[in-house]
Amino acid sequence: MNVLVIAQLFPPDMGGGSTRAYNAVKSLARLGHKVTVITAFPHYPTGKIAKRYRRRLVCVENFGNFLTIRTWVPPLASRGLGKRLGLFISFIISSLFALPFTEHVDVIWAANPNILSVYPSLIYSLLKKCQVVQNVDDLWPDELYNAGMLNSYVSRKIANFVSGFAYMASAAVTPISPAYVDVIVSKYKVDPKKVHVVPAGVDLDNFKAFFPRKQTNRGDMFNVLYIGALALGYDFGCVLAAASHLSFEKRIKFIIQGEGELGDYLRFKVKEMNLQNVDVILRVVSRKEVAEILIRADVLLLPLQGLNYTGISSKIYEYQASGRPIVCCSSGQPARYILQTGSGIVVNPGNSNDLAKAIISLFNHRELGEKLGRAGRLYVEENLSCEKIGLKMEQVFESTLTQQIAD
Repeated sequence: MNVLVIAQLFPPDMGGGSTRAYNAVKSLARLGHKVTVITAFPHYPTGKIAKRYRRRLVCVENFGNFLTIRTWVPPLASRGLGKRLGLFISFIISSLFALPFTEHVDVIWAANPNILSVYPSLIYSLLKKCQVVQNVDDLWPDELYNAGMLNSYVSRKIANFVSGFAYMASAAVTPISPAYVDVIVSKYKVDPKKVHVVPAGVDLDNFKAFFPRKQTNRGDMFNVLYIGALALGYDFGCVLAAASHLSFEKRIKFIIQGEGELGDYLRFKVKEMNLQNVDVILRVVSRKEVAEILIRADVLLLPLQGLNYTGISSKIYEYQASGRPIVCCSSGQPARYILQTGSGIVVNPGNSNDLAKAIISLFNHRELGEKLGRAGRLYVEENLSCEKIGLKMEQVFESTLTQQIAD
């Protein structure tokens, strides 16, 4: 079938939305489907637009065995609600510039950024006479409410209407987390038969070259790593406090790598707290390089903010694919997932003492880390490879097409 994917965020952009969209697209293309991706010029999270995209509205590129049509967005860093909305609205408009470059379409997947991506998708669906499947990376606008945004009565009414219409207009919905389903069905009155949980999955090809993994000696440095977006959704204050608690053990090194709005702040705090055991590396690397960095770590951190986190970051699957133990700060869906898969240790969000205890436990009991790491790797191999996620997406699309014919 011919699949059109509309995703503002797509590699080389950072973040879970970009990774999830790429994994699904790669999987569908491997299954023999013709896939076209409409996406923005690479911009996330820094807002830096590469020179070759400047002074252009559209750029058509071959990306592996599928086509990407990149469209204009302003050079804005993804910081604050205003700039984010500016980027979202710009892409909603500029994504329509790709229309002359698209051919026959059987189904449209509105991949990201979440609810707003359905609106250009609906225009394409009218013109191409096909159905839209709405992906849900983050549960908007509910997560904005939890973050203290959109507090006024009017803004909430508008946001609820925008979200409700997006769900109603979609032929199917593919949330990445099972914790989203109840909200989508109960709050927005979506038919449960339309809702299909499709996890983000992981591209195991990026990790093949690094197995079997080299064992570390007890005398080596013990690296505790976070890699990804340096964004407000992560509690790096808790990580720095845990690093302070463990400063007595000179072999434990904390590494925080990535880019985002908190980058300069983290460097300032490390200097202010005089943390000799923390390195902040403000650099984005390729997916293959990410895999290599993960493999070299001894413990992988997922320090989430808040108590009732309902999403599941695609970062967890990459962490599991590396075969390394995870320390997850969460009491929500990520914590349940880590415990169900036996791939790490869960601590309460914001509790730096418990975080430090979990890390020192893995430092002192290396065999525990090996056991947790193997369990995570086995789970994603059996359940969450790109191939398996592609098959799930294929089933959703085929079901949507069948229903369209029946109607």
